[in-house]
Order: sequence, then structure tokens, then C-alpha cells
Amino acid sequence: MRLTEDRISHIAHLIFDAVWKDDLVDFTDENKALLEIKKVITDYLKVEDEADSAARNKIRSLSRGVPEGSREWDILYKKYFEEEKSKKGFLS
Repeated sequence: MRLTEDRISHIAHLIFDAVWKDDLVDFTDENKALLEIKKVITDYLKVEDEADSAARNKIRSLSRGVPEGSREWDILYKKYFEEEKSKKGFLS
């Protein structure tokens, strides 16, 4: 799912406020911290999109033609999706 820049910014501010409020981090440069949070969110969403595409392509390439929405498709999708995310260093 793609998020708009405004939504990513909103989420970044929520994370920033929560981390600061819970006194987990003291930020020396608030703008730099927000930019880094936005970058991490954007990078994660990119990995999710790439993993989704790769998983769908792997299923399409199977010779037996697994129909989307079937139980087998769902199982394969989850397996391939997690494999692709772990290749990029994101574990579930």
C-alpha cells in the first residue's frame, strides 16, 4: 500500500513525539530526526512493494498455475513475501 508524503510525514511526527515523550531519545536536531524517520518509513515501504512484486512474479512463474485467492496462493505468497523481505534484511 502506497502512502502519500503527507501521511508519511504525519506518521513520522507521531513516532517522533512518542519517542520524545517517553524520554527514549533526546534529539539535537529535530528536523534531521524527522527526515531520518521519514527515510526509514519510505525505505521500508519500498522493500514491501518490491517483496510483493517478487512474490507475485514467483507465483505467476509456477508451471501449475496457482489461482490468486486460493489457499495455496495465499500460503505461497506469504512464504515468498517473507523470503524477499528477509533478503533485504527485514524480518517479520
